[in-house]
Amino acid sequence: MSILEKYLAGWSFRTNKPSFDVGDEVELFVTGRENGAQIARVGDSKLRLDDDAPDGLLDKRVRLKVTSFDDSEHVGEAEYVETVGESAF
Repeated sequence: MSILEKYLAGWSFRTNKPSFDVGDEVELFVTGRENGAQIARVGDSKLRLDDDAPDGLLDKRVRLKVTSFDDSEHVGEAEYVETVGESAF
């Protein structure tokens, strides 16, 4: 193994379209609304919050449980678990 290979070992690039598995719990910021549903985005991937999520979550950090995700469209549905923080903006 060359010095460069040793230096770069374990490095990877993040994707702008992450995917999720059903049952994954993630903490994300709610970034907007789309067709009446609150949306949390990670790069170009979107999770729509379920109808049971409280209103007024815009710019709040929330814990979500993924209930479905389409890898080809990078869109999914998620169940609201709890609010874990506020935006610093």
